[in-house]
Parts: sequence; C-alpha cells; structure tokens
Amino acid sequence: MRIISASRRTDIPAFYSKWLLNRLREGYCHWINPYGGQVKRVSLQAEDCLALVFWTRNPKPLLSHLDFLNSAGYRYYFHVTINGYPKMIESNSPPVRSAIDTFRRVSDKISPELTQWRCDPILLSTETPPEYHLKRFEFLAGQLEGYTRRCYFSFVDFYGKTERNLRNVEREHGITIQRPGLEEQRDLALQLRDIAAAHGITMYSCCNDGLTGDGIERSHCIDIDIVRMLRPNLDLLLKDAPTRQDCGCVECDDIGAYDTCTFGCTYCYATNSRQAALNRMRDHDPEDTVLWRPSTMRGVDLTERESRPAPKKPPAPRSAGSQLRLFAPPKSKGDRD
Repeated sequence: MRIISASRRTDIPAFYSKWLLNRLREGYCHWINPYGGQVKRVSLQAEDCLALVFWTRNPKPLLSHLDFLNSAGYRYYFHVTINGYPKMIESNSPPVRSAIDTFRRVSDKISPELTQWRCDPILLSTETPPEYHLKRFEFLAGQLEGYTRRCYFSFVDFYGKTERNLRNVEREHGITIQRPGLEEQRDLALQLRDIAAAHGITMYSCCNDGLTGDGIERSHCIDIDIVRMLRPNLDLLLKDAPTRQDCGCVECDDIGAYDTCTFGCTYCYATNSRQAALNRMRDHDPEDTVLWRPSTMRGVDLTERESRPAPKKPPAPRSAGSQLRLFAPPKSKGDRD
C-alpha cells in the first residue's frame, strides 16, 4: 500500500478533478518522470492506497465527490492553502471569503483534524511587510478557528524560476522583495504562533528546522501520524522521504505534473509561467491515463513504456550463525573502504 500525493506539483482538486475521478474509477494512472521520461504505473485501487493527500487552493470541485471516495473505501486528508495576497502576487487564487467558505465546508464534511491550513509561503516585501502578515493572519486564523487544528507555513525559497518571476513583480509594480534572515523569520513566526494558539491552531514549520521549538512543530506534510489515524487497524512503518532539506515527509507517489497549475502565483516553484501552464492545460485530456504528456508521447500506449522493476534476486543461502551478524560490531573504517 502507498500514499498518493495529489499533488505537490499542481492543483489537481481545482483543475483536474475529472481526470482524477476517472483514474480512481479505473484503478490506476501513469506518471511520467519529467527529468528522464520514464513511465510509472501507479495503482489507485482503494486497497492499494494507504491515503490520498490533496494539496489545493480550491477543493470545491471535489466536494460533491467525497461521498464517492468514502463509499469506495478511500482514506484522505486535505492541505488547503489560503494566503490572501494582493493580486500582484497571487493573480488568480480564489477570493478569500470564498476560500474560507469552501475550507469550512470541507472541514464540516471530513473533520478539522483532516483539513490542514497552509498559510504558505510567507513572502516579505515593501507591499507585504511583517505588519501586513500579522493583520492578515489574525483575520484568517479567526475565520478558520474550529475548522482546523494546524497551520503549515514556510518562507519563500528563491529558486531560479521564483527569482525570475519575483523580479518581474518588482519591475512591474515598483515593490521590493525582501530576503529575511533566520532571526527575522523566527521573530515573525513566533508572533504568528501566538495568534494561532489563541484560535486553537498549532503552527508547523515546513522545511526549516531553524524555526521549530517554542510551540512551533516540525512539519510532516505527508504525515504518517495522520495516516495512522486514518488506518488505525494497520501497523504502519514508512520510510522518510524528504524532498529537500528539513522536509519531514514520508514516502509517497506524487501523480501530478509540473507547469500545469494555472493559478499563476509568482512565488511558485512548480510552474515556470502561467502561460506555460495554460498551454499544458489546453493539451490535457481528462480521459488519458496520465495528467499531461509531452508531444513526443502523444498517441503512445504508455502501458508499453512502463518501467519494470528489476527481478528480485533469490535470497542467498543462510550459513550457520548468520542471524548473529545482526548483532556483530560494525566494521572499522578500513574494512568499510
């Protein structure tokens, strides 16, 4: 059984719910490695899915289908992002009032424990200074009180594409993007912690252990503890599978594709440009087995391209006393070399 992430790379609930529901009914999907082109078949049968983890700004298209997920035996939880930035930073996100209403509806349907709020990432600028974030966070936390128990946050990571897009914002809107040091980040995070705590919400730092402690927890966005809550009858032991430094996630299969989210957030690491995403959305086929395929694979039967796992070697014969090797002292450095 595997955890299915849908998805760190794009917003499947908002834009590709029809495709997802088709794939769940068929019981599998394909995923194409964007760096090597390998094709992987991912089972989506309920008995093979430990949990579905949804990442979205707009879960509304999935809301009317949650009963289907329940009746089919799926277990799932949501990460829902609500930041409320100005249009120059988040040009196409749902209006804040609408996002809050949808968040509450999801929470009412599945519980506050399974509806995670992401106020993420925190972007400091002359347009969005610390005071802006504190005021906005106070409003959002108050609106979501009782509908969630957690808030996941991070500060912007300045990847190459993020740098380029934010420079465009500076040039077009006459603002300055700021790069706070760890101490400045921590000072703001502790103030957010106090606001969150007053509304019954715990802060979780995503991919920055330097901000944990003093009431701020380390984030595990793909969280084994939540999955254990969903699957109390299973004895689960999953490997850590960090996607970057200080990531606390466990292993999963992410079925999304880069450059397919059209929300157009300027800080996004998963999209080069909104136009690129619009182009790929135009090419998307909700009946396909894969969310998006490059032109070189149009019309190709992906079943024939599936990567096959290497055959397992038969276990080596066990010699007498081999069990004792489990407790043998480690080799010296010279032996290891």
